[in-house]
Amino acid sequence: MQAWHVHENGEPSEVMRLQDVEPPTPGDGQVLLKVRAANINFPDALMARGLYQVRPPLPFTPGVEICGETEDGRRVIATPALPYGGFAEYAVADAAALLPAPGALDDAEAAALHIGYQTGWFGLHRRARLEAGETLLVHAAAGGVGSAAVQLGKAAGARVIGVVGGADKAAVARELGCDVVVDRRSEDVVSAVKDATGGRGADVIYDPVGGEAYTQSTKVVAFEGRIVVVGFASGSIPSPGLNHALVKNYSILGLHWGLYNTRNPKLVQHCHEQLTELAARGVVRPLVSERVPLDGAAAAVQRVADGVTTGRVVVVPAPENGAAA
Repeated sequence: MQAWHVHENGEPSEVMRLQDVEPPTPGDGQVLLKVRAANINFPDALMARGLYQVRPPLPFTPGVEICGETEDGRRVIATPALPYGGFAEYAVADAAALLPAPGALDDAEAAALHIGYQTGWFGLHRRARLEAGETLLVHAAAGGVGSAAVQLGKAAGARVIGVVGGADKAAVARELGCDVVVDRRSEDVVSAVKDATGGRGADVIYDPVGGEAYTQSTKVVAFEGRIVVVGFASGSIPSPGLNHALVKNYSILGLHWGLYNTRNPKLVQHCHEQLTELAARGVVRPLVSERVPLDGAAAAVQRVADGVTTGRVVVVPAPENGAAA
């Protein structure tokens, strides 16, 4: 089979190599999956660089989120067990963690419904307890993680403000359903959000960016607001001023979705059921902006790493035949 391997750490476009290798052998409790579609996530780039909290042994195949097919023909969503990731024709995953792929979504969409949407659901509902009528601010609203949060926020009845970088991404955020879109390249984010909320600020802020975005969040969070820290795509990890959180009376909530897989896997299953229902109703649908063949994976991972993509970029090793509404 063909699989991308990372033999040394560095930029994805430089260290990922497509090679002919033997299919991986599943271990105890694992299954071999034919990869139907593999969604690209920012952690794939971080792992290539050697900067992610999970560091698989070299060489490894990136790709942490797939729609795959079991040997008995079941169409499933899975998080591959590294080092046998999803940017390959076959991957390995834990049998107990397989989730049925929603019939309303095609392979690429199904692959993208997992980590980003689970993170959004846990962040907004489990951690921040978002309520209908509240204002939700989403940083990087046109990206893969942000676009999921926008859709889930709208599904929950929130008013959604999307912060993006550039006119093209602003258009995408509007199409996703953002009630207000702020282009950080041409507008002052703090002033724009205060204007949009009558000076009150946002009740919940969803931040996968960190850095300056987090600083902006602390200036526009409402009384009893909640800032959900999801990641640091900017590459800058902020140091929160706890005295500021005390004086303004807001909460800083961390979210590491992966912990639920070991600490409370039943919640992951419950979340998937909720997401599947939302997908069946057409309330959420992953924004897949690009579908690239297997040999284009390295360049695609680099584009995601560089922050020039919108929605999700998905690697499709073979022509899709998954269900779709």
